[in-house]
Amino acid sequence: MTHPKNNTVSETKPYGLFVLKNNAGMVVKIADYGARITSILAPDKHGVIKDVVLGYSDLRNYETDEYYLGATVGRYANRIAQGHMPIEGDVINLQTNNGENHLHGGLAGFDKALWRVKERPDSNSIALFYMSKDGEEGYPGNLGLRVNYELTNDNALIIEYSAVTDKPTHVNLTNHSYFNLSNSLGEDITTHQLRINSEYYLPTDVRNIPLGEAESVASTPFDFRNMRVIGERINEDHQQLTFGAGYDHNWILIGDNTLSDIKAVLFEPVSGRKLEVYTTEPGIQFYAGNYLSYEGTSNLFGRRSGLCLETQHFPNSPNEQSYPDTLLLPGKKFSSTTIYKFSTQ
Repeated sequence: MTHPKNNTVSETKPYGLFVLKNNAGMVVKIADYGARITSILAPDKHGVIKDVVLGYSDLRNYETDEYYLGATVGRYANRIAQGHMPIEGDVINLQTNNGENHLHGGLAGFDKALWRVKERPDSNSIALFYMSKDGEEGYPGNLGLRVNYELTNDNALIIEYSAVTDKPTHVNLTNHSYFNLSNSLGEDITTHQLRINSEYYLPTDVRNIPLGEAESVASTPFDFRNMRVIGERINEDHQQLTFGAGYDHNWILIGDNTLSDIKAVLFEPVSGRKLEVYTTEPGIQFYAGNYLSYEGTSNLFGRRSGLCLETQHFPNSPNEQSYPDTLLLPGKKFSSTTIYKFSTQ
């Protein structure tokens, strides 16, 4: 699969593509449309550099993208049941775009926004800004956002989010990159190995809305406490796998909201590439790309050709009092950091 090499101009919008480089030879490409990652070039165990995320060769394809490829997702990542959420005694009605549910910010979430880039102090980082206006997709409050990407010389991609609001509003941000660590982006990701530092996950109903109570991963296909081949149990006759057509669930991460320990590890044995995930978020949504299907002029990717490790608060948190709070108040600052660190073994 190829990726954008130059800025592409839409008929209605000029898009910018920005390149981050480090001294180790890694390259990350960021588009201002959706503040998204379009490409991550990383070496394998032999030093061969290949792309490890799915993306389009033409930036204009992101305008009609249904999969949120590489995008910054919000104002609320994941699902909110029936598009309803309470705020200080009022019920807020959001746009519904996933059946009767609200998903990833609605019909025109942050993935469809053109973010501003003020200036770039160096070649290994970039800051993108967006003002989400009061009432956008139904959300209250003018929300000012900043997303900062930094590529370090030890092959870590640091993503820092921050936001402030002038009205109480719910905020839950994540990055929606689809990873494939093999030397061919067309390969199935079920041969990858995964570990998630979690003892509990959130079962869902058939609409992919959490039922509320967490369930132990022990003796289930959701047990990734030790490295496990993703395809080992993904097709088992288990109700939760049936609902999601495979893995599309939120795991509750062990540990505090610091970056001191690894929260997930992804490994592809043929290339030897390894991805470690660090985050200040309480959960991670592992989506195995069960509904991926795209064939374009220069791009071809099919079912389970990429997987997402979306660090975030829990789905439907505004409607579940027992879940970590996502309400942002005026005078307070939302902040969140996730690190994707690449290496080989």
